[in-house]
Amino acid sequence: MAKEVETFIKLQIKGGAANPSPPVGPALGAKGVNIMEFCKQFNARTQEKAGKVLPVVITVYKDKSFEFVIKTPPAAVQLLDATKVKSGSAEPNRVKIGSVSWEQVQTIAEDKMADLNCFTLDSAMRMIAGTARSMGITVDGEFPGNN
Repeated sequence: MAKEVETFIKLQIKGGAANPSPPVGPALGAKGVNIMEFCKQFNARTQEKAGKVLPVVITVYKDKSFEFVIKTPPAAVQLLDATKVKSGSAEPNRVKIGSVSWEQVQTIAEDKMADLNCFTLDSAMRMIAGTARSMGITVDGEFPGNN
């Protein structure tokens, strides 16, 4: 028989750096989850992605056991890494902070494809380009899908 789900907890934690301090400790402690056990498992599974911000969805069951799914880093974080800037523009429609090529957008789209709600790489690339635009990052050149 399947376990009964009590709740889902969504957090963003740096890979290999989960510890019982906020935001991890209070979020898990309030639901009765063993905080240190989660931190050990998360850090072990994210050693190769150390330092990258990773969204995680934790499923907490009625018996206080848990499972978690680690997702790919947010598109905004990947775009900031690609442009080598610290944060997005305060006025993205006026002040541009950097630019990315369509090849970089394609790389990010391929990485994020599993977490996006689209079926083709072209639509994923358009979503990533839209995120870039809303951050004040320009995408150089013309969309490669246009003929």
